[in-house]
Amino acid sequence: MVKTKYQNVLDLGEELKIQNGDVKVTGNKLEVTGTASTQYDKDTMWDAIKKSGGENPSDIMADIKVADITVYARHTVKINGESLNKISNHYYNDPMKYNAIFESNKDILKSADVIHLGQELVIPKM
Repeated sequence: MVKTKYQNVLDLGEELKIQNGDVKVTGNKLEVTGTASTQYDKDTMWDAIKKSGGENPSDIMADIKVADITVYARHTVKINGESLNKISNHYYNDPMKYNAIFESNKDILKSADVIHLGQELVIPKM
């Protein structure tokens, strides 16, 4: 029953390629462990947990570690028309923080106004 309640979280873990993932049901509690690539992926997992179980769910125990603690996320440009403003809004809910992304990627970006398909951008911690 509890596993069904959190199936979206388990599916998301597969989609995000959570490493060393393990899922156990102990009594009426779901125990989830694993390592997310970045803090953003971990935050995304927790958002999914809260969506299914509420702000402080008591029927799940999640121990999600982060593999790369040097960045908040990594973003591959996949869509024509993406901009640092849109990317900033996606990760920070603030399009005006685009300059932090630009500054962290000056080695591959010549201008904050020009990004290209396939570029992998570092999304810094704020």
